[in-house]
Amino acid sequence: MAAFLANRIIRGNTTYAKVPASLKEAVAKILTQKGHENLIKSEE
Repeated sequence: MAAFLANRIIRGNTTYAKVPASLKEAVAKILTQKGHENLIKSEE
């Protein structure tokens, strides 16, 4: 699920702020590994 959400964030379909709290850490790790640290934002 974290990979799915990370890919949606990269494509612009959702934002990091909308990720459930239980998945934020995993999604942030995936975004960082893919070179998209700039998309890790708590606010919209």
